Amino acid sequence: MTGTSLTACVVPVRARALAARLAALFVRDARIAEGLNDAQHRLQHANDRLWCGLARDAFGLIYDGAAPAGQGQIATLAEGAPGGGRACQTAVLKALQDAHWQVHRGFCQYQSACEERRQLAFEVGELSQQLTDALTSAGFSADDARNADVHQLAAGIWRTTGHRGSGR
Repeated sequence: MTGTSLTACVVPVRARALAARLAALFVRDARIAEGLNDAQHRLQHANDRLWCGLARDAFGLIYDGAAPAGQGQIATLAEGAPGGGRACQTAVLKALQDAHWQVHRGFCQYQSACEERRQLAFEVGELSQQLTDALTSAGFSADDARNADVHQLAAGIWRTTGHRGSGR
């Protein structure tokens, strides 16, 4: 054996509280990540609506009725408007406006989630440093303190690997 064994230790009260706060922040981060994914899907969906509808010849029917309108929701509106002309323009412009606002909402949601995650990262960094300090002042090695599982610490469980140089 190379001297690596698991040792159970008592978790200091302050370290346990800090670990519980960190564990809660990790749960919050997972929710923010879901929001980022949702925003990304919203943006991708809006982009797909625009790309499929705005083929090279998508507005042929609007202007002179001579060119096919392409494929997709916007192109279908251009081809399907009775008599073309103003009704066709209105339908296409409404679809473009809807896609624009979908992109806008998706971008705002994404930007907001990024800012929330940036602030959360700062808070996690601060708490992580405080947790490392609390554990090292209790006699554990800095390496063990940095690699500790916050969920286990919050539950009052600490298992060190017992590597040489460990404070315990």
